[in-house]
Amino acid sequence: MNIVITGANRGIGLAFTQYYLAKGFKVFATCRTPSQALSQSGATVIKGIDVTDPDSRQALKQALAGISIDLLINNAGILNCETLNNMDEGAIYAQLSTNAVAPLMVCQLLQDQLNTNAKVALITSRMGSIADNSSGSYYGYRMSKAALNAAGKSLAIDLKPRGIAVAILHPGFVQTEMVGGAGDISAETAAERLAARIDALNIKNTGTFWHSNGEILPW
Repeated sequence: MNIVITGANRGIGLAFTQYYLAKGFKVFATCRTPSQALSQSGATVIKGIDVTDPDSRQALKQALAGISIDLLINNAGILNCETLNNMDEGAIYAQLSTNAVAPLMVCQLLQDQLNTNAKVALITSRMGSIADNSSGSYYGYRMSKAALNAAGKSLAIDLKPRGIAVAILHPGFVQTEMVGGAGDISAETAAERLAARIDALNIKNTGTFWHSNGEILPW
């Protein structure tokens, strides 16, 4: 089984890499700069990949030439906190580019290499849920994840005729550098829970917005 993971140098991406390697799968781990942990993991590391850059995405496709993909995990993402009175327009666009546009472009670029009955996982956030928003702020992050959720639903429809299922997954509040080490579960626990959701993914539940704990989240 061939698995491709973006943003694999740390956090959930690294935990995914280590989890699937322990299961005996072949992992192609992409990142801009590999961490020591990733370099020593045993994965096939594809470095120098910025998913927001078209040339970099082409380099990824070339690195994966001839590889049939069973599972594509779009994990790369960034977070910035904007409040109504403290906004950075550039940061908002950067989050939209990294969190929403880039995963879609990666899927589009690699679609012909996805096996029949392959799976695609989009690591999103419940902060992209409009119905679940009770605290406001985080404008760019919320907007980008809502956009990713919308893209994931369309991908589920468009890939369904090929038997390819799409999971839209919220990992939980995870202790990563992105949130300054805050959180209530480790990256390893999040990866294990997310992997369980991916295992349960099929063509009948494709396009569902899941919490890693198994709860279906509102749009």
